[in-house]
Amino acid sequence: MRRISYLIWPVVTGVLAALLILQLWPQLLSPPVNRVEIREAASVETTSIPTQGVVSYADAVDRAAPAVVNIYTRTLVRQPANPLLNDPFFRNFFNSGQLPQQERIESSLGSGVILSPQGYVVTNNHVISGADSIIVALRDGREAVAEVVGVDPDTDLAVLKIKLEDLPSITFASDALRIGNVALAIGNPFGVGQTVTMGIISATGRNRLGLSTYEDFIQTDAAINPGNSGGALVDAYGNLVGINTAIFSKSGGSQGIGFAIPSGLAQQVMQDLITHGRVIRGWLGIEIQALTPRLAESFNVGDRSGLIIAGIFRNGPAHQAGLQPGDVLLSINGQAVRSSRLEMNRIASFNPGETITLGVLRNGHEMSLDAKIGERPPSRS
Repeated sequence: MRRISYLIWPVVTGVLAALLILQLWPQLLSPPVNRVEIREAASVETTSIPTQGVVSYADAVDRAAPAVVNIYTRTLVRQPANPLLNDPFFRNFFNSGQLPQQERIESSLGSGVILSPQGYVVTNNHVISGADSIIVALRDGREAVAEVVGVDPDTDLAVLKIKLEDLPSITFASDALRIGNVALAIGNPFGVGQTVTMGIISATGRNRLGLSTYEDFIQTDAAINPGNSGGALVDAYGNLVGINTAIFSKSGGSQGIGFAIPSGLAQQVMQDLITHGRVIRGWLGIEIQALTPRLAESFNVGDRSGLIIAGIFRNGPAHQAGLQPGDVLLSINGQAVRSSRLEMNRIASFNPGETITLGVLRNGHEMSLDAKIGERPPSRS
């Protein structure tokens, strides 16, 4: 009996101790929990983030909108009076100068931006291409017939000149463009009159869109519709950041993906067209091809980036420098090449007559060639 009492007391003591431990730390019986570390933002009152945003962009619009114009074009189209006359068989019964013709006038609309108080207006080339007459209408109600100073199909830009007094002009943005900045698109969508839409800068440096030869577009979700082409894309202070050019759309209307030509490029094109009547660009006279992983292996390029020289214009700058088809272009002036589109824009930025150094891989051996930049021939388009 005494032995049993010796056994009972330790058991009772253990049970009581276990109950006490569970009372104090009940989580010991709970299954293990995977804790996720999260960070909570500090209270707004303790940060430097403003508690109130801009509630109106009226001041920005008042500053920029007077320099945004509506552009109306008219084109005289001549065509056979009867559709049957388009058939060569029926045309044989008429002399070439006696074919009955009918005329009709096609009208189109777009937008433009006055970049200089001297009356220089920048718009898209596709807005005024082929037009017989161009009318520029200002926000204040004045209208003027525009003269074409020059066009640049490679960037889809055109410069017009109007003769009016006291013309407003837009100011250029000086700050670097950042993704997320507020953007306002001002233009004449669908011919309803000057309209302002708001969005943000969605991306910069967009290319490979097939819209023009030299592409460096700003992407925005500010609504851009037919008629907005050539209008202004401005920042929250009314300064010009781009010329609205195109939209990506399956329906024909805005779907939140619009593209604008950077204002710096527009200014450069305008200056060249006014001064020289053409845009002066650097040119090497080469055709380049992207270097795929399989091609990189066959050319023994390794993990370096490069572009294959697929073709060379006879007696062009590259030909005179000793470049050959099949060479791999590794660098320009010591900077590694990245993509065909970027390098084409980069070569175009050099001045004709300037000498550059090309890093080339030929038959597994690296070499440097000095090439004298030429002037790119005018576009055929």
